[in-house]
Amino acid sequence: MLDQNQTTTEKIENRKLVIYQALVRYFGNKNTTNKFYGSIEENGSGKFNDIDEKALQEIKKLGANYIWFTGVIEHATMTDYTKDGIKADDPDIVKGRAGSPYAIKDYYDVDPDLAVDVKNRMAEYEALIKRTHDNGLKVLMDFIPNHVARTYHSDSKPSHVIDLGAQDDTTRSFDPQNDFYYIPDQKFIVPAGYNPGGNEYQSPLKDGKFDENPAKATGNNVFNHAPKLDDWFETIKLNYGLDVQHNNAKNFLPQPPVWKKMRDILAYWASKGVDGFRCDVAEMVPVEFWSWVISDLKKKYPDLVFIGEAYDRNEYKNFLVNGKFDYLYDKVGLYDGLKRLMMNDSKATVKDISFVWQKESNGFSQHMLRFLENHDETRIASKDFAGNAWYGIPGMVVTATLSSGPVMIYNGQEVGEPANGAEGFGGDDGRSTIFDYWGVPNHQKWMNNGAFDGGKLSEDEKKLRLFYSKLLNLVTTNEAISSGNFYELLQANKSSKGFNDRVYAYLRYTENKRVLILANFNRKETNLNVNLSKDVLAAFNLESKAITFTDLLTESKFKTENINIGLNIDMPATSAVLLEF
Repeated sequence: MLDQNQTTTEKIENRKLVIYQALVRYFGNKNTTNKFYGSIEENGSGKFNDIDEKALQEIKKLGANYIWFTGVIEHATMTDYTKDGIKADDPDIVKGRAGSPYAIKDYYDVDPDLAVDVKNRMAEYEALIKRTHDNGLKVLMDFIPNHVARTYHSDSKPSHVIDLGAQDDTTRSFDPQNDFYYIPDQKFIVPAGYNPGGNEYQSPLKDGKFDENPAKATGNNVFNHAPKLDDWFETIKLNYGLDVQHNNAKNFLPQPPVWKKMRDILAYWASKGVDGFRCDVAEMVPVEFWSWVISDLKKKYPDLVFIGEAYDRNEYKNFLVNGKFDYLYDKVGLYDGLKRLMMNDSKATVKDISFVWQKESNGFSQHMLRFLENHDETRIASKDFAGNAWYGIPGMVVTATLSSGPVMIYNGQEVGEPANGAEGFGGDDGRSTIFDYWGVPNHQKWMNNGAFDGGKLSEDEKKLRLFYSKLLNLVTTNEAISSGNFYELLQANKSSKGFNDRVYAYLRYTENKRVLILANFNRKETNLNVNLSKDVLAAFNLESKAITFTDLLTESKFKTENINIGLNIDMPATSAVLLEF
């Protein structure tokens, strides 16, 4: 009998979504100018049409089965599309020349930056959805439920839809029947010192003012007519019947108008063939809304996937069980712990990984989406993170194989994008900007002017991409990883040679497959003597046997003549192996 203290309590199911996140604005952008605060004419923008059949086939070959098209919905921007019938936004409340994809201007439209023919932009997105499905991939897109741009106005909504805020009583700071929150008798004030678009950018609307009277509450729950520069000042908070200023008192009866409006928006995109939604800052919206809306939508679209961006570990179970999310971000647990290990932080320890499965997500680990990069986080290869893409190998292996839940990578991660330089509003912060027009240099090497064949990658970058491809394909094709049980081996190796707080070991197994996974986060080669505990040896009938292990990533073989005395293996610095036996 296996020691139950070394394993999880949940019934394992295969939930191995492999998600490739593609920020459309730069996925297909071939322009390499990368001027600080450059315009769309100077720095370029990727288009829906750039993501062609070849690109989609290569993403599928990488191992993905879902692609998250990021930044699709129309958002506020400094780019002028008035000639196309789109009202100009005031730059004083836009972050970056392109604008944040999370400051939505029209929930029923798509970003004109992403279209070859702006007037035909929705048809181009619909063609991308069909093309993605035809190439064997499913489509995720953003849903931003908590806030919208200050200039929100839908000119593409169906005729029966009442626009957000159109019927609000603006004299009341909070009314459950209002769509927004207000600061009565106060005019909105643009944050002091904001220089939209940098010194070169000129616009008749760039005057340090924005006419909003009364002021509305800002997206990050700031109830002040003068938000700060580091607030989400470009957005306004949506009202789900939660009195945020007064102990979050709930007023859900009668149902607040925002609930149905948001449900109708989700249904609109689902009707176009979208397979799921990554829901921005999901915990800032009442769990009761999610319970209702997800249940309602799944009556017609039972296979829709809902992923919640979540950061409060105390609320995970609530949003999964009561909120009915399929998956939540595993950021504050696994990601943060792995990041410390990959950065060689003095406080880093693999015990953080143990805490995740033992406590934080015990019972629902397969519902936690694991990742090492996304548009909000620093790039592994950046100076703000590990500084070297190869230092991410052990962390990526753990991310992908610790559970049978989903794993995600961000375009450019698989070729070691370091995100060097300041792009504009975001500054030089180790991220690929979501605010400005930009090309992603390492990704552009792989893109190779639209050939999508890796033709300009260095040998080292090709090697890195091959690692990602092997790993991401393994997690769906090897049943031990996609649907096997988990068993930690730290207790069995607490006194073993080479084991310290930077080495992690565990098994994933089914009746037919067994994989021993070793991750060495040490910055130097480590000689390990790996013991399988007595209960494992007995359970798998392995006592005193000679065993050959095959590394699934490299096909290298490791042999022990007597497993009772363990497996002796040299682990290079910052490396990992997946040993089938």
